[in-house]
This record gives sequence, structure tokens and C-alpha cells, in this order.
Amino acid sequence: MPVGYELFAGNKADVTTVREVVEAMEGRYGRADRVWVMDRGMVSAANIEFLKEGGRKYIVGTPKSMLRKYEKQLIASDWNVVHEGLEVKRCAGPDGSDETFILCRSAGRRAKEKAMHERFERRIDEGLTSLQKMAQRRAMTAVQLSHRVGRLMGQNTRAAGGFKTEVTADARGHAALAWERVPAWQSWASLSEGCYLLRSNVSDWSAADLWRAYMQLTEAEGAFRIHKGDLSLRPVWHQKTQRVQAHVLVCFLAYVLWKTLGQMCRSAGLGDEPRKVLDELSTIQTVDVVLPTRCGLEIRKRCVAKPTEHQAILLHKLGLSLPRHLEQVSM
Repeated sequence: MPVGYELFAGNKADVTTVREVVEAMEGRYGRADRVWVMDRGMVSAANIEFLKEGGRKYIVGTPKSMLRKYEKQLIASDWNVVHEGLEVKRCAGPDGSDETFILCRSAGRRAKEKAMHERFERRIDEGLTSLQKMAQRRAMTAVQLSHRVGRLMGQNTRAAGGFKTEVTADARGHAALAWERVPAWQSWASLSEGCYLLRSNVSDWSAADLWRAYMQLTEAEGAFRIHKGDLSLRPVWHQKTQRVQAHVLVCFLAYVLWKTLGQMCRSAGLGDEPRKVLDELSTIQTVDVVLPTRCGLEIRKRCVAKPTEHQAILLHKLGLSLPRHLEQVSM
């Protein structure tokens, strides 16, 4: 359950907030046996050392570059399925580290990264072809052409490693461009798409449990999008500190409510995704019945429609009952 939050200046780097947040939470609620979960933007060698020195447990993300150390494990087939489209694998730490590393492979993330790579590769391919033809049509110096190639690669860094370029100049100083694809980069991109790596000093949890704990970060991040999603409000750009604080408070309370609904669903045996239950129950309608009388008055009654069989089962499991009608309040 969410217990608190901290606000920082917008120009403060995430990685510099870890010590302050940890000490603030421990000052309020004591040194409980909690696990600190952080994404890779908050991880540094100093922060990891700080957590270790205090005997704190943690689950953190790692830079994408660390996947290179686990190429053999990526190729192997001994993955554990958490749910459809998500696999994990527990690995030993590199260089004899006592930490646990968890390889994760997501089908949805793989499709997203694959489409992204293909889009950037296509842009580079078209751009290099265009520059090659341009150099043939008009005289360009090697410096001018190199600058254009560098700008193109800088705008499409996600796939820049997949191309090898060479700019040459003839005796007259006219530049020419030659380029080719890098098969090694293509192979690694295909292998690593959809994969990411977690690290933890929690030794008695399964890889699936460590992944589930880490994914609570996405729930917390999603809570701050409730204004644009569930509440369908336009983005609001705050100009005053008090309004920022109010916005965050509403998001925090919404997250607490969301976690409470999730616990209700779990205790009722309905899984841990309350959104599906809410979507099903949201189709229950009310009907206004208007009865005219001879004296000119109208009797109005707001009735609740009878739930479907599936909705009735959900309400029964949740211990909820619908009223037959609602009282109308005069304004």
C-alpha cells in the first residue's frame, strides 16, 4: 500500500534523491524489512553502496549495455514463464558478485522495440541513399558530407550502430559516400529486443517474485496519469507550487484507492486487476421513470437496471448489493 511521497524541484536529477527519500521514509516509519525498488535512472554506484552499507534490500534496473554480459543466457531456452508474453530467468552476478540478476523478456516490449528499430533503420537507409545521390550530382567537400552523415546518425541513434559509413574524396576534392549494414549489430538487436535486466540482493525470492515487485513501479507511474486517462482531463501545466502539490496529492489518493480496489478483488478471488472488474460493472445503468398525474405533478423515480448474470456473480463475490432505486436530490 502507498504510504507517502516526496516532492523535489524539477531540475533535480533523480539519482541524487535516493539517499534523501530513504532516510525520510525510515525516519517516519522506522527501519522495517522493506525492499527498495528503483528504475535505472536512479541507480549509481554510490547509491548501491549506500543501500548495502545500511543492510537494505533492493531491486533495481540496469543499463541496457549490461545485457551484453548475458548473451549466452539470452540464447539458452531455460526461461520461466510468468504469464503469456513474459519470461524471466535468474542468473548469477558477473565477476563473482553476490547479487542476483534477473533477465526479463517481454513479447509486447519486443514488438515495440522491433518496430522502433525498423523505423530508424529505414530513415537512415533513405537518408544515406539520398546523400549518396546528392554527392554524385553536385560537388561537396568531405567535411560537408561528413557533417550531413553525422547529423543523420545523431537524429536516429537507435539504429546508428547498424550502419558503417565511409566518406572519401577524389583528387579534385569532391566527396563520395559508401555505406553498408553491420550484420553483428543486426544480430544483437534481434536477440536483445524486448529484453531487460534487473539486479537485486534479495536472495530468497524467485525470479518471478522479483519481477512482480519491480513492476509496481509502473503502477506508481500510472497513478500520475490518472488525470489524462481515467478522469479524461486535459493536461494542466501548473505555474504555482501549491497547485503542483495539490495535483500530486490527488494522484496519490487515487493510487491508494486503486490499490485498495486491487486488494478487494484479490480477496474475492477475482485476480489483481480491478480495471477489468470496473469495466464490467460500468455497464450497469440507471433508468428514470416519470409518472404524470392528473393534478399536473410528475412522480420521478430513478431505478437501477437489473445486472446481468456475470455482473451479479462479480457483485456477490465482492460482497456488494445494488439498491433497487436511488434517491434524487433536489438542487
